[in-house]
Amino acid sequence: MCYNGSGRGIDSLEGVLRVKVLMINGSARPNGCTFTALMEVASALEAEGISCEIAQSGSKPIRDCIGCGKCAELDDRCAFDDDGINALIQRAKGADGFVFGTPVYYAHPSGRVLSLLDRMFYACKSGPFRHKPAAAVASARRAGTTASIDVINKYFTIAQMPVVSSTYWNMVHGNTPEEVLKDQEGLQTMRNLGRNMAWLLRCIEAGREKGVLPPLAEKVYRTNFIR
Repeated sequence: MCYNGSGRGIDSLEGVLRVKVLMINGSARPNGCTFTALMEVASALEAEGISCEIAQSGSKPIRDCIGCGKCAELDDRCAFDDDGINALIQRAKGADGFVFGTPVYYAHPSGRVLSLLDRMFYACKSGPFRHKPAAAVASARRAGTTASIDVINKYFTIAQMPVVSSTYWNMVHGNTPEEVLKDQEGLQTMRNLGRNMAWLLRCIEAGREKGVLPPLAEKVYRTNFIR
C-alpha cells in the first residue's frame, strides 16, 4: 500500500504506480485530522487486500473553475495546467474507487476541495469516475460534517458513481490528530467504510467476470427551466 504522507502536493503525482483506491486529502495540512481519518480507512482496505494511496492536495493555491468550457476541446484535461489538477485526473483514470476527504472550517467542505472537485468532474466529463465507487469523509471539531458530506456526494451521483456508506455518517471529530484518535466511534466508522468499499469493489469485479457490465445512460433530453 502506498501512502503519500510526505506532504508533496498533487502537482507531483505523475509517475506514481497504479492504485486500487485513490484517496484525496483536501486539507492543506498533510498530516492533520483529515489525513488521520483517511489513514484509518486505508488500514481497513489494506487488511482486505486492497491497495490504496492518499494523495495530498498540498498547500499551494488551487484555481477555481471559471466555466470557460475550454475543457470540452481537450481530452480529460482542464485548460489551467499550472496547479496539478490534470495530474490528479490522470491518477483518477487508473483508480477503481475513490475517497475524498475534507476538513470543515465553516460548515461546508474546504474551498480547496470544492475547486478541486469542480474542475476534475467538469473537465473529464465523468469518464474516469463513471460507475466507480466513491465516498466522502469529513473531519471537524464539532459541526458541519453532514452538510459537507452531502455536498461532496452530489458530485458522485451526477457521475453515476455508487456511494459507499458506513455504519454512521463518514465523519470524525477532533481539533487535532491526537483528538481524532480518541474518537473511537469515528474511527470505527472509517474502518467500516473501508470494508464496505472493499466489498463493493469485489462485487463489481465478480460481476465483470460474469459479463455484467454497467448500463448505458440516456443522454437525450436536457430541460431548461427558463422559457
